[in-house]
Amino acid sequence: MNVYDHAHALAKAIKSSPEYKEFMKCQEGLEDDPHAKEMLTNFRKKQWELQKQKISGLEVSPEQEKHLTQIWEIISLNTVVKEYLEKEYHFSIMLADMQKIIGDALQDIVILETPAADATTAQDQS
Repeated sequence: MNVYDHAHALAKAIKSSPEYKEFMKCQEGLEDDPHAKEMLTNFRKKQWELQKQKISGLEVSPEQEKHLTQIWEIISLNTVVKEYLEKEYHFSIMLADMQKIIGDALQDIVILETPAADATTAQDQS
């Protein structure tokens, strides 16, 4: 069996997993509830805006953080959103575990440093 056959088999196994099936079921439930979907979408937009602000080096005010926390508390009371997020989390953990397994198996070919990075580091230290 070649590597592509294994990749297709892995994809099939993922789609057969309880984590995938439960996540997809919850995703359908979210699609069927426009209000829940809108709540989650708005929360994620605000969450993303704050992340961009932090990454850009701009200060995030305590009021902004508090507002996001309040939105989280509200949306987590919605059972459709809550179940969706739980199943999404479990599915993402499974995928992260697979990525780690593959990454660990291939760590001997990963190039950690490049000559250009070494030269820059050496210049920075002098």
